[in-house]
Amino acid sequence: MNAWVLAGGQSTRMGRDKALLELNGRFLVEEALDRLRGLGFAPRLCGSRADLARFAEAVPDNFPGCGPLGGIEAALAASDSELNLFVPVDLPGIPQSFLRWLAARAETSQAVATLPRLVDRPQPLCAVYSRRLLAGLRASLAAGRYKVMTALTESAAALGEAIDAFDVESVAAVAGEAWPATPFRSWFRNLNTPADYAALVAATGAKGRSAIS
Repeated sequence: MNAWVLAGGQSTRMGRDKALLELNGRFLVEEALDRLRGLGFAPRLCGSRADLARFAEAVPDNFPGCGPLGGIEAALAASDSELNLFVPVDLPGIPQSFLRWLAARAETSQAVATLPRLVDRPQPLCAVYSRRLLAGLRASLAAGRYKVMTALTESAAALGEAIDAFDVESVAAVAGEAWPATPFRSWFRNLNTPADYAALVAATGAKGRSAIS
């Protein structure tokens, strides 16, 4: 399995590059990469970001300007592994132990897609995808359909395969996983605006740097 950090967004609402926001003196992109390295991966970045090349190899989009789906397609095209774990750069609350469990579940099931769901909302940017999806995702991008879940659903249906979308709270309750006792909602809270960043700093007691400085 290969691992990827989605870091090619425009960060329009944040007002500055989210990948280079700081928490306790470390950039979010460093935190995301090190979380995956701690699981034994040699992660790469999705996106045409020459300024991030000092952190890890970056794979440019084949369909620029098409959002996260473009990054996922490019990663699957460049991957030499059937399964690929994706984590967005702006999801600092996701526990390493959960990512380990997610990867293990995908390895066991070999599903075309393995993704968490929280309160009936899928979390398609923190998921494991098979290279079998590549042709379908590429077709969606070529047709101008950039919504990740729509492209995934259509691609899986074309293959005649099922997506393994599991409820995080139900799995935790039944399996008794040794996951951090933090609210699951905080795991999947993206940092999209300066207010999101300020709230994270306040809630965790971390030291941050102004998102608009």
